[in-house]
Amino acid sequence: MDFKDTIKQVAERVEKMKNNLNTEEATKNALIMPFIQALGYDVFDPLEVVPEYICDIGTKKGEKIDYAIIKDGKPVILIECKHWGQNLNLHDNQLLRYFNVSNSKFGILTNGVLYRFYTDLSIANKMDEIPFLEINMENLTDDVIEELRKFHKSYFDLETIMSVATELKYTNELKKLFASEFTSPNPEFVKYFAKQIYGGSVTSKVLDMFTELTKKTLQNYINDKIKDKLKSVIEQDSQAESKENIDSSQQEYEIRALPAGVVFMSEDGTIVTTQEEIEAFYIVRSILRQFIDVTRITYRDSQSYFSIFIDNNSRKPVCRLFLNSNKNKQIVFFSDDKKEVLKYKIEALDDIYKFSEQLITSINKYINN
Repeated sequence: MDFKDTIKQVAERVEKMKNNLNTEEATKNALIMPFIQALGYDVFDPLEVVPEYICDIGTKKGEKIDYAIIKDGKPVILIECKHWGQNLNLHDNQLLRYFNVSNSKFGILTNGVLYRFYTDLSIANKMDEIPFLEINMENLTDDVIEELRKFHKSYFDLETIMSVATELKYTNELKKLFASEFTSPNPEFVKYFAKQIYGGSVTSKVLDMFTELTKKTLQNYINDKIKDKLKSVIEQDSQAESKENIDSSQQEYEIRALPAGVVFMSEDGTIVTTQEEIEAFYIVRSILRQFIDVTRITYRDSQSYFSIFIDNNSRKPVCRLFLNSNKNKQIVFFSDDKKEVLKYKIEALDDIYKFSEQLITSINKYINN
């Protein structure tokens, strides 16, 4: 079985089993050991995986970490485990102590759902405070799986992983910096642009003006890029679907002229599918296309709302959209029992992008089904 499929099977175990795991030991057996096995290591071979690995700390003898992965007789990865419901932020110091007295180059802190990967990029033989890679088994992406693949026994190469770790560390820090600047640009950042387009002195008043302008411009620039991409996707998908459906629908469209902004109307006129609803559907598809085959994302219109499903199956809802009212447009997400639980007001279709995480969460349970 391919590594990608194997990891996704482990992720499925997390969703199915975690609520029944009441202890740390149960978490280790049900979630973490399968994860280690997915990386190609035999958890029952003490020459590869050592449980309760001893890491003496100063005068404290017999201190043990949950697992050590061994290569050439030496520990290369230390793994500290917690119950799946534990907050990992409360336990990173424990891994740090073990890491600093070992010869290992990598440490993993996990609760079976989150996996945080650490190394010593800042100071040799001292674990960094910030992980260079964090994996959420409930929100796996292909990009993350490919990064994880480098830790597989068959591909493990210290120099390669250290190079990747360095890149990931600084990439993550740059992302945080960009996010901070987009939300609240600092004065030096604003001045850099203001001086290039403003002829006078950048006084505090001018700086205040350019701070707001910079913030709005950055947001508008990102939105424009998203819209351009979405427009391209919509045009490509529309052309493909039009070509596919033209034979079956041509006669109906020739017979009935539809009102402006309407793309479908039932015979009795009770169900009206608007261009706005179709555009919303394509926005959802554009958000989810990197996680699931877009052909599985379907819609169904009704008299009062517009539903988006996986596999055209009403038991696999992604979200429900209420777009018929100009003053009260909403997007709705569902609980596991398929009842409406979370309703959010949206002012415009672009607001759907704000709910990308909820949309991704909605489809995670259906991805491999």
